[in-house]
Amino acid sequence: MKYIYITLLTGFLFTVSSCKKYLDVNTNPNAPQTVTANLYLSPMLHWMVTAPQYDGRFIGRYTQNWTSTTSGTTWDLQGYDPASDNGAELWRDVYWSLGQNLVDMNTKAEAEQRWDLLGVGQILKAWGWQSLTDVHGEIIVKEAIDPTKYLFNYDTQEYAYQEVQRLLTAAIANLARTDGAVDAAFLGKTDLIYKGDRAKWTKLAYAMLALNLNHYSNKAGYKPDDVIAAVDKSFTSNTDDALMAYPGVTGNDDRNFLGPTRGNMQTYRQTPFIVNLMNGTQFTGVVDPRMTRMLAPSPDGNYRGIVTGAGTGAFTASQLPNNFWNIASISAPAANTQGRYIFSDKCKLPVMTYAQLQFIKAEAAYRKGDKETALAAYKNGISAHIDFVNARNIEDNQSPTQITSAEKTAYMSSTVIVPAAAADLTLTQIMCQKYIAQWGWGHLETWMDLRRFHYTDADPATGKQVYLGYVFPTTLYSDNAGKPAYRIRPRYNSEYVWNRDALSVIGGLATDYHTKQTWIIQP
Repeated sequence: MKYIYITLLTGFLFTVSSCKKYLDVNTNPNAPQTVTANLYLSPMLHWMVTAPQYDGRFIGRYTQNWTSTTSGTTWDLQGYDPASDNGAELWRDVYWSLGQNLVDMNTKAEAEQRWDLLGVGQILKAWGWQSLTDVHGEIIVKEAIDPTKYLFNYDTQEYAYQEVQRLLTAAIANLARTDGAVDAAFLGKTDLIYKGDRAKWTKLAYAMLALNLNHYSNKAGYKPDDVIAAVDKSFTSNTDDALMAYPGVTGNDDRNFLGPTRGNMQTYRQTPFIVNLMNGTQFTGVVDPRMTRMLAPSPDGNYRGIVTGAGTGAFTASQLPNNFWNIASISAPAANTQGRYIFSDKCKLPVMTYAQLQFIKAEAAYRKGDKETALAAYKNGISAHIDFVNARNIEDNQSPTQITSAEKTAYMSSTVIVPAAAADLTLTQIMCQKYIAQWGWGHLETWMDLRRFHYTDADPATGKQVYLGYVFPTTLYSDNAGKPAYRIRPRYNSEYVWNRDALSVIGGLATDYHTKQTWIIQP
């Protein structure tokens, strides 16, 4: 067991990781045994963007972003794959790809008084714990990177959330420092997101804090004012979006995970849930101009979705929705195929966006009772996401035309979408527009949102579901005992093979463990 955990929790992304004190290996005369602190950063930023997309292939089926073309697959039925690491890429990357590498980078940064790099490292650490606990619930925090242990005990989700807040507060303080060896050029050499801009990293820290605090919405201690204050210190426009660029020159890691060259999405199709939020069905008579720029048509030109878990049997060849690269085949696409929206090789993918944060602010203000502020933030969110769609659709010479200002104005002038009076704004409008804005990439936050509303909770203002049109599959996975999924089981090969004693303490050996509600969504 110790060997496995050392393997998982020491760095691997590049051969220069300083793991000699943990492994009995010879000195490599052809590679340095220690490296400059900033050289750790780029691979970890890559995984911060990419790991959620790996797991999004599975989480996106819970949230009905998409479904498999094969009927009755486990994830479409709110289940999981036993004895498999599917759905555990975040687990692997937080404890391994970041793991000891992040510890080493932060230790070096602190010793060298590179407070800006340390602040970025603390944001990465906070992102890891936030992402991991939101997906899995209880996780290993205190003992995570400890090579002396054979058994790794789990911490509560409450503790994980508090640790995220502590790290983000420390990051904000460090990013404000100008003493020591703070150097934008040094940080910028390997900073793939903000090129060494401390102000923008500070905004991202506040953005992550807002997200963390808003997840307490089902708790008695929820503080919407704190959420709003954090959002107001975060992104001020789309120019602040935390985006990873993909040059698409060599190798898979140089290309967008969702793009055609990597071929990760060829058997996935959009669902009626997302289509009906945009085609005028749920928001009666108003067709969202983003639909034709984000979603894929069927060969006959109409927009349809495959019912989650149902497979393709109900469609003729001309009716079956194309894949996200707008081709009908489920085989690997031809070389140089261009995708649509974020499904293209060179298209940027976000960590967080301004639009996403405006919807977080809108929800917090709505819950506070300040509907004027909520409506303003809601409008900002829609407007910003329309601009986001346009930006993503020109990064790789994709085929969709830009959404015109006239189309944007017409959509936002509809009182079905944007009520004339703030008093008429609903949670349904806020959360469904946030769902659209996060569709295809924001899997962790989308699933958190759906779980906070128990998937099908009613909007108290209307009596209808908050998430209009979300319907569970007729049959759920056999281990579920009729309940939906509320967490993903921890990574199989590390936990269920080597750490079962610790799992038993938190109930992780139960076959329906994935249906146990996480602490953060409970009252």
